[in-house]
Amino acid sequence: MSAQDTPAHPRHHLDPTLGHPVRFSLMAVLAQTDEIDFATLRDHLQVSDSVLSKQVTALESAGYVRVRKGFIGKRPRTWLKATKEGESVWQHHLAALRQIAGEF
Repeated sequence: MSAQDTPAHPRHHLDPTLGHPVRFSLMAVLAQTDEIDFATLRDHLQVSDSVLSKQVTALESAGYVRVRKGFIGKRPRTWLKATKEGESVWQHHLAALRQIAGEF
């Protein structure tokens, strides 16, 4: 079997956007919920507002997360939801990790 016939290593199927630990953790939470508010997610991930905001922006730019802003009473709130693309990318990323972990 030549090198050209060898299947690509599963690491080539990892999404580089999800390589950051906070982005990975954020997508893991979004995969388990329909929608979550920013403060709850921040507290769960144990990060600051600025760290979470920066990572949300990266995922939103990639098309993986949708951000919805609104109010509860007079207090502003932000909610996050994985997009269909984000859900798909997350599932493929996890599948690649599982292949890598169980490969040898």
